[in-house]
Amino acid sequence: MRRAGILMPISSLPSPWGIGTMGAAAREFVDFLAAGGQSCWQILPVGPTSYGDSPYQSFSSFAGNPYFIDLDDLVAEGLLKKKEYARLDWGEDPEQVDYSLIYENRYPVLRRACERLDRGGNSAFAAFCQKQKDWLEDYALFMALKEKYHGRSWQEWPEELRLRRPRALGKAREELAEEVAFWKGVQYLFFHQWEALKSRANEKGISIIGDLPIYVSGDSADVWANPEQFQLDDQGVPTEVAGCPPDGFSEDGQLWGNPLFRWERMREEGYAWWMRRIAFQFEIYDILRIDHFRGFDAYYAIPYGDQTARNGRWRPGPGIEFFQKVKETLGKKEIIAEDLGFLTDSVRKMLRQSGFPGMKVLQFAFDSRDTGNDYLPHCYKPNCVVYAGTHDNDTILGWMKSAPRKDVQFAKEYLRLNSREGYHWGMMRSAWASPADLAVMQMQDLLGLDGRARMNTPSTLGNNWKWRALPGSYGEKLSHRLYREMRVYQRLPRQKRKEKK
Repeated sequence: MRRAGILMPISSLPSPWGIGTMGAAAREFVDFLAAGGQSCWQILPVGPTSYGDSPYQSFSSFAGNPYFIDLDDLVAEGLLKKKEYARLDWGEDPEQVDYSLIYENRYPVLRRACERLDRGGNSAFAAFCQKQKDWLEDYALFMALKEKYHGRSWQEWPEELRLRRPRALGKAREELAEEVAFWKGVQYLFFHQWEALKSRANEKGISIIGDLPIYVSGDSADVWANPEQFQLDDQGVPTEVAGCPPDGFSEDGQLWGNPLFRWERMREEGYAWWMRRIAFQFEIYDILRIDHFRGFDAYYAIPYGDQTARNGRWRPGPGIEFFQKVKETLGKKEIIAEDLGFLTDSVRKMLRQSGFPGMKVLQFAFDSRDTGNDYLPHCYKPNCVVYAGTHDNDTILGWMKSAPRKDVQFAKEYLRLNSREGYHWGMMRSAWASPADLAVMQMQDLLGLDGRARMNTPSTLGNNWKWRALPGSYGEKLSHRLYREMRVYQRLPRQKRKEKK
């Protein structure tokens, strides 16, 4: 079935309160997607972000981001008063998230809401805590301890807490009971709003595509609570960390710094930790994109403490056995494999055996540094997902300005681009016209924005994950044009195809 979707991070939705949320603007975006004949809404990971604000470095694989809780909806539920946040400083630029202000101002407001949440007599809150206790208890205590120790990494906590001595944990739970309750309350509020938003999307025929990073942050409740699953020494310090080797794009490679998995131990346990993690993702998403798919075939291990990725080496991952276990445990699930970058024959074989669709990125099709042409649309097979660019790429118009001249010229010739309609529409149209079963476009490209709206530039710090759409920047006119394109390229949802008949 031919489908289409839009990549739009929740943080990028319009809002007067500094960052996109799961409130009115999210509901309006769902309506926009439906009116535009879309089938999918792809978002970035929704976990609570840590230092650097990257959604791929989170304090938990399970928790939701407190920033995405809509304050106006809390007013409607009687948990806040608008005057408690309306006059706070949420930033001067409506097109950029100011994370420092969000951090300073959001949590005091949420504390007021959680104080009014009747945690003692609220049966829904109690049911939530019981259902999610396997991860929620550790996460809430982790965040309470992090608050107590002024945000320091858990590896800098006192030894008895760092190494999770039972007596010390029990004492901490007792002393920090109110703080632990706050963090549980925040998660209840997040998932209460998330479930309502997802229900609205599904009722409109929109599937949510979530994003699962292969690695977890070293400073996370995941690693602190499950140290035996990671390559750590007896003091909880990583022995090797994740990254990518040097290549034509980076002579030092990429040093991500995430702790690596103890795959052999995980295999002996039936990959139980991973099965819980993936099962949870499918409780909140309809479709799951698994980041860095090739890392399941082989992963790059860099000695802990190195300043570059030059001295790393490849080690074998779990391979296709892992995904066979996913299917055996969870049944057949809709998964997208992020198979970008340099791929070996063994990775290609694993992708074929899994049956998952891989990814195609149009901007890569015209890169003169890549001698292959697998990203050119005429090479696609239906079982793939095509993007003009992902969150790690420039916008189409930004790419047209910054890419090598011969690459841009090739793109203009191959795609028959013209400036009258806008180069971005020509490139998106080629993706929609391609054989790919699913075509996903960045919202910035639908809006015709240049490189200033780029979401992330890999291996850089300080200016990423900030872009936001302006209020009123998309509406009926754009949805009508999008709908027409979906009709022409037969990507309308089945229900809308029947309606047209």
